[in-house]
Amino acid sequence: MNRKSLTSWLPLALFALVLFTPLRPIVLGGLQRGLLATGLWNAAAPATPAAKMPVVLTGGANYPHNLPLVTLDGKAINLSDLKGKVVFVNLWASWCPPCRAEMPGIEALYKKVDHSKIAFVMLSLDDDAAKARKFVQSQGYTFPVFLRTGNLPAPFDSNSIPSTVILGPDGRVAARHDGMAEYDTPEFKASLEQLAKLAR
Repeated sequence: MNRKSLTSWLPLALFALVLFTPLRPIVLGGLQRGLLATGLWNAAAPATPAAKMPVVLTGGANYPHNLPLVTLDGKAINLSDLKGKVVFVNLWASWCPPCRAEMPGIEALYKKVDHSKIAFVMLSLDDDAAKARKFVQSQGYTFPVFLRTGNLPAPFDSNSIPSTVILGPDGRVAARHDGMAEYDTPEFKASLEQLAKLAR
């Protein structure tokens, strides 16, 4: 291997070293401390109607009744089937390093919430379902993963991933966050649970 090709592979090797070894919490911990002030790391909690929310609201769009999805094993559902629950929708792809980096926190949060009140829709944007399935299985994730069956309507048509949209029980958008975030915090979990209490 010549020096030029070694130099071109070095950044990728360093990134893999950080992402897939015990160095990850050390490096990301420092990154987290640096990003706390910007709000890019800790996800802002979805707000109840009486509280202010420090994230960008999408204008309270109506429930997207026509968002057909399919599970990794081919079962068709529609997002509107989850109306009445708080829905955590995360857009991701197996080829997206920031998506992969935030997934352990999402999995940890998923295991802590009441699934009768809070649903998770991990929406893979992979063109190949086999790649998404292989990645999820290799990591041992248990959250439900879906594939899109067409174009994504607002508020899910993001220009960047990962992107997360929180829907309230009435289907209106409670919060949206574009970019990587840490969702496994007591504050975020409590806010999801508070939002779930608004179900009629």
